[in-house]
Amino acid sequence: MDFVCVKNDLVFGVKLSSYALGTRSSMPILSGLKMEIEGDRLRLYATDLERAVRCEITIDNQVGDEAVVLNGAVLSQIAAHLPEDERITLKTDAENGTVVKLRCGEASFDLPTLPVEDYPEVPSLPQTKIASLKVKNFHQGLDQTAFATLKAAETTRLSLTGVDVVLKSASLKMVATNGYRLAMKTVGVNEVFEEGEYLIDASVLTDLDRVLSQVEGETVDLYKGEGQLFFQSDGVTFMARTIAEEFPDFERVIPKENPISLVFDRRAFLETMQRIEITAAEESGAVTLRVANEESATRINSADKVKGEAEERVRLKKVPQGEIEVSFKAEYLIDALKRMHSEETVLWLSSSEKAGLIEPSGEKIAPEDEGFLYVCMPVRLGG
Repeated sequence: MDFVCVKNDLVFGVKLSSYALGTRSSMPILSGLKMEIEGDRLRLYATDLERAVRCEITIDNQVGDEAVVLNGAVLSQIAAHLPEDERITLKTDAENGTVVKLRCGEASFDLPTLPVEDYPEVPSLPQTKIASLKVKNFHQGLDQTAFATLKAAETTRLSLTGVDVVLKSASLKMVATNGYRLAMKTVGVNEVFEEGEYLIDASVLTDLDRVLSQVEGETVDLYKGEGQLFFQSDGVTFMARTIAEEFPDFERVIPKENPISLVFDRRAFLETMQRIEITAAEESGAVTLRVANEESATRINSADKVKGEAEERVRLKKVPQGEIEVSFKAEYLIDALKRMHSEETVLWLSSSEKAGLIEPSGEKIAPEDEGFLYVCMPVRLGG
């Protein structure tokens, strides 16, 4: 291996690839970043077997086609700190073929290689293109759903760690739940060539979102593989392994009849919830909302034997028809309100024992909130 490249090009390729490095894997080879030369193109690969990134940069190839594997984290740190406006040379040591020499300006590094034959094969982009959508739509969908999942360490049910991606007609629906709350976002797509449903770990999709934020492409194309979903934008390919579990029937848990509507100024409601959460009970984290029939405000309170108690009135945009007292985990309501952009939001309720439904409201719903809804189960307080 012997090539020269522009520093910014290498930084770009290494940074994108690093989102798929298996730094915590028991397989040392997955901490490696594979570099493969073909003509004047350098392909960079990284994978932890759950996700993979493939990208290319232009180089000045000095010899012939070759492949090496270097420690990805080390190479990423080196590339980011090399002198600006300098060209980088990478060359296999003539005397020791297991070392690659990196030179940039006055800086030099001797980097040990990993066995290229041990590197797992990264799946190629399939032929079956199933959809195309705007990158900003994907980002909005993920931002308003992934937060509702559980971390892998919190559950043995993999379906609760994933975001369900549903392609149907002219839309893409993203849904996530932890069993006590559910977030759903429907976004428009440019094209749907094949309908389908794919469950993908939220952390994997978050890494995909980071990759897409680095590329210049405005659209992302989706391809279906065997137990995998591929995303391609601006020449960069991201592979996500799908979860082989059935996602809960989310349509069944969305409340259909909610006679009581509480319409709030979203910012005022959010700030009140953040204050009242301070004295919420440690175990439940619950706050209680009380509304009297035809009253123009909601009383929100919380109490804890150690922290004390708090109460605040929040004015309603509309006078509700009906009265109710219901408790929710404050964190769950705050999470949804923080990710909304509209001036008004509505909390639909039917009883103290049934789920509440949050949606954007008003005549000026923010474009970022179109197609968003959030379901939250109430908390039952003892005594």
